Amino acid sequence: MKKVIVIFVGMLLTSGLFAQGNVLGKWKTIDDETHKMKSIVEIFKKSDGKLYGKILQLKDGEDPNKLCTECPDDRKDKKLVGMEIITGLELDDDVWEGDDAIIKPSTGTIYDCKLWEEDGKLMVRGYIGWVYKTQVWIRP
Repeated sequence: MKKVIVIFVGMLLTSGLFAQGNVLGKWKTIDDETHKMKSIVEIFKKSDGKLYGKILQLKDGEDPNKLCTECPDDRKDKKLVGMEIITGLELDDDVWEGDDAIIKPSTGTIYDCKLWEEDGKLMVRGYIGWVYKTQVWIRP
């Protein structure tokens, strides 16, 4: 009986690790209108165990020194490349989520956020109340 419990607990812990790890790494963001790459974002964990995402690269032809002129907080007038656009997501089952956790740099709007991996793609949902939009990010 002890073996069964140990195996069951091991399976639970292992499945949780895989769920957490699938979202980590580099992702290509896609423009909703043009369906072309907007940027490359790296999703990573900090020592606090929470998930963050920063812009590594903008689309070809875009000024790599472009600033976030619309950001309402300490990111205002900072370079987009290197900027954390996802902050402090916590794992809840297989979904990472957080309040006021993702910013749309072009408008400066900050949304609550959920993200999860589905069929090798990253589902990124920004929402305010019941209104939401989900983007699909892919591996570069």
